[in-house]
Amino acid sequence: MGALMPDPLVIAIDGTFASGKGTLAKRLAAHYGLKHLDTGKLYRATARDVLASGGSLDDAAFAASVAAKIDPDSLDDPFLKSGGMGAGASKVSVHPAVRQALFDFQRSFATQGAVLDGRDIGTVICPDAQVKLFVDAEPEVRAERRFQELRSYGEEVTFEKVLTALNERDYCYINGAVAPLRPDADAHLMDRTQLYIVVAVRTAVTLIDAVLNAKAS
Repeated sequence: MGALMPDPLVIAIDGTFASGKGTLAKRLAAHYGLKHLDTGKLYRATARDVLASGGSLDDAAFAASVAAKIDPDSLDDPFLKSGGMGAGASKVSVHPAVRQALFDFQRSFATQGAVLDGRDIGTVICPDAQVKLFVDAEPEVRAERRFQELRSYGEEVTFEKVLTALNERDYCYINGAVAPLRPDADAHLMDRTQLYIVVAVRTAVTLIDAVLNAKAS
C-alpha cells in the first residue's frame, strides 16, 4: 500500500557526516518524485567562492555576502566534495550571518515539496516537515566511506587522518553554539552502520509511508 501524499511533501533528513544521508535522500527524492537539496553543498560553495574571491573564511560579513549570491547551478561542481571544501564549509558554517543568508534559499526550495538533507533541516530549516529522519553510523564506518570517496578523487589521505578529522567534526557539530547537530523530537532514527543502501531505502520508504498514512487518517 502506498502513502497518502500531502501536497507539498517535505522530508527532512539530518545526520552525522558521511553517514549516508545524502545518498538516501537522493533515492527517496527519486522514489517520491521530489526535488533534492544537499544543503551541505551550500556551505561548501560558499567556502569555494570566498576563497576564489581572495577573502578569508573567518570573515563572517564577507562570507555572508558571498552566501547570499550562491549560484544554484554551481552546486553540481565536483570540487565541492573535496576534503578542502569540506574543511572550508566547517569554517563558514559557524557564522550565524552565513546561516541566515542561506536560510531563505533552503526554505524557498522546500516550498514546492522536496527532500533536504543536512544537519539542521528538521530542527531549523523545515521544523514542520511531514517526515523527519536522523541518520547515523559508527565513526569507523563513516570514516571508511569518506576515505574511499577522497581516494576516488585522487586525494592522498590516510584512514587514520580521515577518522581523526571526522571525530573532530562530530564534536564541533554536536557541541556548536549555532544549530547543533541533534535529532528533533519527532525524528525517526536510522542506523546505517550495517544497512546497505537498498535496504536503507526500503526501510525508509516503509517508515515514511506509515507516518504519512497515520497523519492522513
